[in-house]
Amino acid sequence: MNRILIIDDDNELCELLADYLEPQGFRITAVHDGEQGLQKALSEAGAYDLIVLDIMLPGMNGFEVLRRLRSLLDTPVLMLTARDEEVDRIVGLEMGADDYLPKPFNPRELIARARAILRRTRNHHDRGAYPATPESICLGDIQMDTGSRIVRRNGQQVGLTSVEFGCLEMLLRAAGHVVTREQLAEGVLGRPLTAFDRSVDVHVSSLRKKLGHTSGQFERIKTVRGAGYIYVNPSLSDNDQGVK
Repeated sequence: MNRILIIDDDNELCELLADYLEPQGFRITAVHDGEQGLQKALSEAGAYDLIVLDIMLPGMNGFEVLRRLRSLLDTPVLMLTARDEEVDRIVGLEMGADDYLPKPFNPRELIARARAILRRTRNHHDRGAYPATPESICLGDIQMDTGSRIVRRNGQQVGLTSVEFGCLEMLLRAAGHVVTREQLAEGVLGRPLTAFDRSVDVHVSSLRKKLGHTSGQFERIKTVRGAGYIYVNPSLSDNDQGVK
């Protein structure tokens, strides 16, 4: 049974989610205050498979909770945001949230998002159970170890979130070829890309910042308008990899 910690000051919503999620195989713990939620997550580190975190909380808001969580834990976080506040979604993703869900939402959508995150996390742990067959992906100044999930740039380790790691892995494996935003959403977020959804774009933007926008004389990750992204392969010509 997957354990979910919900940090949200809406008692009625928490009760509704518990009534809906528990028959679906989830065990729910709800906390209605940001600071108490943070203490609960940290004091029971490893006890929760997913944290559902609202932004608008009394006292310590969701952004501050997320900032402190990410400095100590890598537990997946699904943020709840106001429907019209796109900037909140972007900031949350940039701070290390795995995904977001705008309020109001259908509980079925929460279950779908939660299962997608948990499936990705489970796949990560399953791969980590086979250390005898690690794979190293090297391109230019980047070296990725898929077994340990460590990425190095020029020999220096780069800290990536699980979503950023997944995006980079897909881009590196297809280096020189377009990976669509839809493919990244399905492959990394585990869900279809919805209209006006900028999740993939924010994660790729964070990758650029962490890895550096260029590798030598080449732009590292190029945007292909209307299509997706290319991780530029220096060994291929621009024509061969569709870069213009």
